[in-house]
Amino acid sequence: MQQHIQAKRVQPGRSRQAGFTLLEILVVIAILGLLIGLVAPAALRQLGGARNSVAKQSIERIGSVLDLYKLDAGSYPTTEQGLAALTEKPSGATVWNGPYLKDGKTPLDPWNHPYLYRSPSARQGHDYDLCSGGANAQGGEPGAEGMICNP
Repeated sequence: MQQHIQAKRVQPGRSRQAGFTLLEILVVIAILGLLIGLVAPAALRQLGGARNSVAKQSIERIGSVLDLYKLDAGSYPTTEQGLAALTEKPSGATVWNGPYLKDGKTPLDPWNHPYLYRSPSARQGHDYDLCSGGANAQGGEPGAEGMICNP
C-alpha cells in the first residue's frame, strides 16, 4: 500500500496564517470609541430625564396616599411624623387604617434619597410639601432650584 502525501498548496498572495492585522484591530477600536463617545452622553441624558419623570409620578402617587391618610385621620401627617406615618401608626393617632404603602417602607426618590415632607406647607396654596432633591439632592427649601415638588 502506498500512501500518497499531498502537500498543501499555498495560493500566491496569501499567507498560511489567517487573522487580523494590528492596523485592522486599531481601526475597529477607534470606531467603537467614537460610537461610545457619541452615544453615551445621549443615553445618560435620557436616563436623567426618566428619573425626573419617575420622581414626578411617585410624588403624585404618594400625594394620593397622603389624601387617603387625611380621609382616615382627619389631617395630613405632621412634619415630625413624616412619611413614616404611612407605614407605622403614629403615637397619638386615634384613627389609622394603615399601612398605606404595600411594601411597608418609607419611600425613597429615584436617586435613593428620602423625600422632603413638610406639613403644613411653606408654599402658598399647598396643604403640604412633598419634594425630591433631584439628582443634586442637597436638601434646601421646597421649590428651590432643581427640586421636584408636588404641584
